Amino acid sequence: MHELTDHELYQALSYAKNLDEEAGRTLIFQFYLEQAALAETLFELFPSVIAEENPAMADLFMDLCFAVLCVYQNAFGPLPSQQDLPLDWLEKQVMLLDVELQALIQDRDMDERIRARLQDRLIQRSLQETMQLGLVNYMNAAIDDYASENASRVPAIKTTQTMLFIAIRLFNHLYHHSKSAQLQVHNYSG
Repeated sequence: MHELTDHELYQALSYAKNLDEEAGRTLIFQFYLEQAALAETLFELFPSVIAEENPAMADLFMDLCFAVLCVYQNAFGPLPSQQDLPLDWLEKQVMLLDVELQALIQDRDMDERIRARLQDRLIQRSLQETMQLGLVNYMNAAIDDYASENASRVPAIKTTQTMLFIAIRLFNHLYHHSKSAQLQVHNYSG
């Protein structure tokens, strides 16, 4: 997996924007079949958290998550199946990301040495993995633009951006884990 170039990102986003409604429904249906736990997290759990702050931002989040799904499928191929992953894969990913993100929240009560170690770990893990910074920046700009249209949406910006960042990292980890597993099987059988 690699970081998408501007051209690749533009192509993948264009693909997402040009899908008709039927193709979009099929993609979502397939996502729920192949990755039920991740689909429920992204399209049910995360939006419900955002909706507590602003329902319109929750709707935007789902639209942007759909675009992220399309970008990954267009750029990196079919979605890996949930059956190819350990049963607790998603739970472990979310727990790890949650702990790392908690360390970034300064008003969170946390021992400073633990906070520093977690922040260091987040930085190290981020440097070791391929992050789709162009996609994150594009999504953050879309959130900012949408929120600027109505002042009641502004308080939900940070939550929406954080949830979308987590979604992108989960897709990164999903595709990376799948590719690593395929390489191990290939190397073992070859």
